[in-house]
Amino acid sequence: MPIVHVRDEESFENALRRFKRKCEKAGVLTELKKRQHFEKPCVKRKRKALQGRKKALRKLAEERRLGLN
Repeated sequence: MPIVHVRDEESFENALRRFKRKCEKAGVLTELKKRQHFEKPCVKRKRKALQGRKKALRKLAEERRLGLN
């Protein structure tokens, strides 16, 4: 769980914004949604395969952008 220390003279809205940003980076909401319902093994495999393809495409695009190919 992300922790945010409220600084002196900092508004509640700014602290809440920092907390939400930390939660987003830590993946708290995605983990919560993932655990909310049971996921069948075949659906889990499909999701993992899709993530792998996306990761490979991002890596390829980054290599092309840097001119390594």
